[in-house]
Amino acid sequence: MNPQAVENHLPKEEILKILKEGKTDLKGQFILGSNYTFLVQLKHQGKTFQAVYKPQKGEMPLWDFPAESLAARECAAFWVSEALGWELVPPTIMRADGPYGPGSYQYFIVHDPQQHYFTFDEATRQRLQPSALFDLIINNADRKGGHILLDKEQHLWLIDHGLCFHAQPKLRTVIWDFSGEKIRDDLLNALRILLDSLQVDSDIHQQLAQLLQKSELDALKSRILFYIEHPVFPPPDEHQRQFPWPLV
Repeated sequence: MNPQAVENHLPKEEILKILKEGKTDLKGQFILGSNYTFLVQLKHQGKTFQAVYKPQKGEMPLWDFPAESLAARECAAFWVSEALGWELVPPTIMRADGPYGPGSYQYFIVHDPQQHYFTFDEATRQRLQPSALFDLIINNADRKGGHILLDKEQHLWLIDHGLCFHAQPKLRTVIWDFSGEKIRDDLLNALRILLDSLQVDSDIHQQLAQLLQKSELDALKSRILFYIEHPVFPPPDEHQRQFPWPLV
């Protein structure tokens, strides 16, 4: 299946509205990966774009993640990215009326699939500091090289966040470029703002409380606080498997 390259420059609020309310037309299935993933086309009030639909019923059972919870984690990653102001994750929502039942809908990013972490030049890799820190705080267990996209405007996007937010350490990523480096002050300031907002009944707290277990939300706060207090990118733990497989 070759997704049609439909480019849009819609405001984010409008993208989210269409994701929630647009009429769904199933276009095809992505055959790589363990879970069922579909390309859909959404139409709403004369506007059309493509999205990636991941139904909860299509999630393969895992021993360490609750059943049918991966789609919600996709959405949680979007809301954390938004709260940080880093715009790393494409707009993503939960929707109950998908072709195969409830699941996540994510705005499809037009990109060249031959471009990914392992093909990026050094200048592009150096732009991945926010992405590396994002994966640390959401405890990403599956940051493959192919999960980092570069669009035509050279904006970096992160996708596939079903295996995130576990309460226990699960980090597996290809982004270790910054090990031993100090975390930038602007990134730390964003962490502080996020942590403050998670301590009260804010919009982001309410969103995440609907998508994650309390223990997972508490663990998220603990990881954020850890990196505020220890502002250095860690190296991979030689006693843990901290690289995903496959790498791309």
